[in-house]
Amino acid sequence: MTSAEQVAAKPGMARRRVGGIMVNPSRPGQRCAATSARRNERFEAFQHAISQTFVPLALCVDDVGTFRGQVRSASLGTVQLSDVRVGNDVLVRRTAKLINHSAPDYLKVAMPLNGKCVVTQDGHEETLAPRDFAVYDTTRPYSLAFSGAYRALVIMFPRDQVRLSSAELTRLTARRLNGRDGLGAPVSAFLAEMGNRLDDANTAGTLYLADAVLDMLAASFAAQLSDETGGNAARGTRGLALRIRAFIESRLGDPGLDVSTIAAAHHVSVRYLQKLFESQGQTVTGWIRDRRIEHCRRDLEDHRLAEVPVSSIAARWGLVNASHFSRLFKAVHGSSPAEYRAQVSLRSPSASTDRG
Repeated sequence: MTSAEQVAAKPGMARRRVGGIMVNPSRPGQRCAATSARRNERFEAFQHAISQTFVPLALCVDDVGTFRGQVRSASLGTVQLSDVRVGNDVLVRRTAKLINHSAPDYLKVAMPLNGKCVVTQDGHEETLAPRDFAVYDTTRPYSLAFSGAYRALVIMFPRDQVRLSSAELTRLTARRLNGRDGLGAPVSAFLAEMGNRLDDANTAGTLYLADAVLDMLAASFAAQLSDETGGNAARGTRGLALRIRAFIESRLGDPGLDVSTIAAAHHVSVRYLQKLFESQGQTVTGWIRDRRIEHCRRDLEDHRLAEVPVSSIAARWGLVNASHFSRLFKAVHGSSPAEYRAQVSLRSPSASTDRG
């Protein structure tokens, strides 16, 4: 086996050749193709591209000379979609040596479209057939083994974007989610279509598409957890929790949204509601606050809203006290809303993002 470990050029740079790969990140669907590289450079060139697209990874193949690979990516705000195609057996490893624990926490979801994939993490191993998918955590070692010519859609996003607790995510890593039956069928169909339309990505709709991708994945994860738990009572509790979160999400703009209102709308006591969230490692008020801050952050990054006052964005999401909002936002992101917006607007397209 032959392996290589390296990180390549950053997104947003002008079209140039990186290790034999012609990179044109200015296109919404970035293409990093190894087909034009010299034979001895193909494998290392693809390694550079794949590590740049995701996080530092080690790839192993049996025959470097015949290697062919391509990865195309599009960014939907905080969500990255990538179409990965390789013509050989490949082992992809995220080793402990490659993990930078000071880097952001990302989750990845792999969904083979052609060929089979074996995903391993935390002692779990699952074989994924086409349209199956699995989630894994970039902060811990993992591996994916692809057999023969394959094509896979890989979705990567910050860990805190998924509306599930850490305990629930631990139960999900490297577990097969059926993409051909039940809720998984429409989810996999939607994701596959997104993979076919990477070149159509545009700034006008990316934030909404990111929300759709995350919501569908969260729904799939929730259904899987419910099936694993078993029992009508457990399913009923899980379903209630999902309905409550959807209720909260749809009313974040209401400054009067509180625990009593939510409990009454779902015919449960305040105490029961609080215990329901505590069982998932959260609090009701904390969940409301976090979701409001996240929506405000997305709006502050949206160039179409650049002329909208910060206070108006906060009020849109139920935070009517501007100074209180500023304190909350700074506690999460380390800068005031105005400073954060300025940093985003001044951020160089070629700025490097450490995903180690």
